[in-house]
Amino acid sequence: MNDFDFGVVTANWQFLAEGLRYTLQVTVVAMIGGIILGTLLALMRLSSIKPLQLFASAYVNFFRSVPLVQVILAFYLILPMVLQLFTGQPMPIGAANSAYFTFTVFEAAYYSEIMRSGIQSVARGQIAAGSALGFTYGQTMRLVVLPQAFRNMLPVLLTQTIVLFQDVSLVYAIGATDFFGAADKITQRDLRPVEMYTTVAVVYFIICFTLSRLVKRLQARIAIIR
Repeated sequence: MNDFDFGVVTANWQFLAEGLRYTLQVTVVAMIGGIILGTLLALMRLSSIKPLQLFASAYVNFFRSVPLVQVILAFYLILPMVLQLFTGQPMPIGAANSAYFTFTVFEAAYYSEIMRSGIQSVARGQIAAGSALGFTYGQTMRLVVLPQAFRNMLPVLLTQTIVLFQDVSLVYAIGATDFFGAADKITQRDLRPVEMYTTVAVVYFIICFTLSRLVKRLQARIAIIR
């Protein structure tokens, strides 16, 4: 540590900032897409239609039972071949774009279970009240149940998003340049691992700790509303 050179960090900060921007982009896209897809999966699991239940259950159980890095590699290698079957032409999508799809699909399984718990936490009387007002089942879910479920589960959804933000670093396995990947490439070039990895750890800690405190405050406010 006596030889710690912070100048290495400042000299390469633009490249690190680009990696951090990509990490945040993947996190936001996967969060939005994952919550939307996860909500649909949750509704399918709670549906009375057996094929929908079975499909959603198999989807959730599969992705919650395999390592994330394996899913990243599988989609990166297999998805272009699947697209080629439909188009008849090679469809290279690249590591950076593959990560968006992979994390959205993977995180949907986790968001689904959170949303399912949120839906089940809403009193059954709310559904009866919606029916009494003349709402269809879909309208009741969209206008009455889901807003309450989303509010109840918001702290948990945000906590899962913090985990997602940390997990994006696994895209190094396919060569995508996220925040950690940018630091790793600088380390290999300049041979300054202490400076780079320490900086990455500090930035991750600041972001995740700050978000965790905000989630805790939000959870307290929701508890007061209840």
